[in-house]
Amino acid sequence: MFDLIVGTVNNLLWGEGQILIYILLFTGIWFSVRLKLIQIVKFKHMFSLLRTSSKCDKNDISSFQALCTGLSARVGTGNLAGVAVAISLGGSSAIFWMWMIAILGMATGFAESVLGQVYKVRDSNGEFRGGPAYYIQQGIGSKTLAIAFALCLFLGYGFTFSAMQTNTITDALNYAFEIPTFYSGIVITILAGSIILGGFKAIARFAERVVPIMGIVFVLAAVIITIINFSQVPAMIEDILLSAFGLQEAGAGAMGAAIKNGIQRGLYSNEAGAGSVPHASACATPIPNHPVTQGYIQMLGVFFDTIVLCSCTAVIILLADVDISGEMEGIRLTQEAMTAHLAQGGVYFVAAAITLFAFTSVVANYAYAESNLHLFKLDNKIGRGIYTFLYLSMMMWGASATLKEVWDLADIALGLMTVVNVIAIIILTPTILAVTADYNKQRAQNAEPEFNANKVNVQGKTEKGIWH
Repeated sequence: MFDLIVGTVNNLLWGEGQILIYILLFTGIWFSVRLKLIQIVKFKHMFSLLRTSSKCDKNDISSFQALCTGLSARVGTGNLAGVAVAISLGGSSAIFWMWMIAILGMATGFAESVLGQVYKVRDSNGEFRGGPAYYIQQGIGSKTLAIAFALCLFLGYGFTFSAMQTNTITDALNYAFEIPTFYSGIVITILAGSIILGGFKAIARFAERVVPIMGIVFVLAAVIITIINFSQVPAMIEDILLSAFGLQEAGAGAMGAAIKNGIQRGLYSNEAGAGSVPHASACATPIPNHPVTQGYIQMLGVFFDTIVLCSCTAVIILLADVDISGEMEGIRLTQEAMTAHLAQGGVYFVAAAITLFAFTSVVANYAYAESNLHLFKLDNKIGRGIYTFLYLSMMMWGASATLKEVWDLADIALGLMTVVNVIAIIILTPTILAVTADYNKQRAQNAEPEFNANKVNVQGKTEKGIWH
């Protein structure tokens, strides 16, 4: 009976019903229109904020650290396996639709990250915490909906995702180097524990050091492969663009598959609208000290994740002489493509990339759920200790487990999180627009934007002492 209920709900959310795809598409279009295509019009300004993003008080978390923490969770197996699935099921044109959904997702990511900042609070250690549960409780005034979101978050990011990511790492290491999953699981759990025990600041510092290097190495690999196969690049681009609009021989049927898989994998990869990244956004002290600053910085996260990193995976696959007809799915297609470019070294490169991508996700996922302990008044030594023990135990269990049932539960948790978060950010649209207008008004007056909640029409209430 339980399996039937889980299967039915997941089918509605992710499967044939595709409710989440329609919800997230609507949300991306909604905020793109309401924010007047902010992701395009303010594209240059978004990058300009990177210059000061690493500055902050030594006791706080910088915008750049929050960006890297968000990317730690976003950049995972979806960038390697998800892109391969989209191409194998939808052809090369799936990449075009992945780009389109990323552009829409940038507006959604901006909106939810602004709210994460506006309604952030201080926990028992005096550190900033926030996320959908907080802006639901303070902005909308619904404690019940806030708790429902937080419980789904704990089920997904707090426990099941850690088991999944650990399983992915141990499986990749076993495939490439024949390392027994149990032993690699122990090492990964100990390494993760040594980082997460230091709290959100330690996680942010880890992300700041590892994520840029991880991204640069992967992008460089794609650039080198592109240069080596440069003669094939014009034909690849032509194929992506023409087939995206059904102008190739395969026609409209292939176009439909491309749109479905491109949009689906793009949404899963960049997490815009899922309500995960606002947890990282809320913890930052941005410069200029205004919620919109962090909205722009986190919007970059969607851009880097999908437009940059997913495109790199696509280039690696499409420039390789491998069959992408659907016979080979997911990570195996990526490994086969890298092997075509780098011989046996390709298998090792993909294994190393998966390990690093998934490990950073494990660390960031811990931080997301930990941010919600304050909501239940468990942000103390006992509460954090119990949560950390359970989190690391799930990692150790996941190293050698068969995870189909857990995957199904995780999918429900993520799906329900997304539905609740999207409802909340749509309701809080007036606040997002008012805060954004305040930022733009101050910039137009050549002043460095500084937020004061008393001077802006914010729905609900913000915590005293943070913005006024």
